[in-house]
Amino acid sequence: MYQVNEVFQTIQGEGRYTGKPSIFVRLQGCPVGCSWCDTKHTWTLDPELKTSPEAMLAKRSDTPAWAELSPLQLLALFAAEGYQARHVVITGGEPCLYDLYPLCEALHQAGYSTQIETSGTFEVKAPDSTWVTVSPKINMPGGYKVLASALARANEIKHPVAMQKHIEELQALLSEHQLQDKLVYLQPISQQKRATELAMASCIANNWQLSVQVHKYLGIE
Repeated sequence: MYQVNEVFQTIQGEGRYTGKPSIFVRLQGCPVGCSWCDTKHTWTLDPELKTSPEAMLAKRSDTPAWAELSPLQLLALFAAEGYQARHVVITGGEPCLYDLYPLCEALHQAGYSTQIETSGTFEVKAPDSTWVTVSPKINMPGGYKVLASALARANEIKHPVAMQKHIEELQALLSEHQLQDKLVYLQPISQQKRATELAMASCIANNWQLSVQVHKYLGIE
């Protein structure tokens, strides 16, 4: 069973799969504590806030209420909602708090591709065919370290940046773990002008790629 904060269909706005129709499954719970996080309502798994799948789907604002669903129940929910996308993004919160093998394998058997968006601070428990996006959260208040195993498993590294120290932290992380050949995206925090200019210049200097959170420019989830 998985504790789910929300499920919705949209267009993926970040990283390698930018522009791809996707179903997002947002799981509840995250101890990492990023100050700029835009999903802080997913941090705490409060048993008193457990609700029904129907009530979870009906939410019209960000709340910490969550519903418990099995992989088969999630598939039934996709069908009941009439979702057409065939790519599922498992995010959070921190989805790697969970064993994602059962969920990903059920989705694959039903004809979906899968992607995980993780901070890299917990072991990635998912099939090899699942695309793993590691957004390494370095020196966050929660005190969790970015795991070498998560970085090695990453298909892409997507790094949020606002200032030069974020570039330097990423360079140090890549050097420490000898990850110079990884696919790297820089993502300006909150679409700030200075952050975007820094990200563009750093991408050119390092032959990285830019991720600009297209969904926020479009005004969609």
